[in-house]
Amino acid sequence: MKTEETMVMKADNRGAIESTEHGLIPVRRVSRARFALAFGIAAVSDFVSIWTEFAPPAQWLVDLGTAGLLFLILGRRWALLPGLVFEAIPGMGVFPVWILVVLSLVVYDEIKVRRST
Repeated sequence: MKTEETMVMKADNRGAIESTEHGLIPVRRVSRARFALAFGIAAVSDFVSIWTEFAPPAQWLVDLGTAGLLFLILGRRWALLPGLVFEAIPGMGVFPVWILVVLSLVVYDEIKVRRST
């Protein structure tokens, strides 16, 4: 059985390129503008979560909406799921969880870029 190998290379300033047995596929990185938009959405969500702490259904709607928007902006990222689970715990809405999730995604993307160069 033949396994598919993946190799990531840096090509100019266009981002990484993933090499598979089917050819080269450019890996899309999230732009800084999208990360800035994600930070804004996370900040607004965390601010609203403080005020909806005593109304759990409203807070769940805010958190689901935030997770959905971040999913649309940042793409399919599994790091959003622990943030949603953490926000579902009663009393945790006072911590800036969504800002920390977006920050972790920014840091993780930087680590992946440095590792691939």
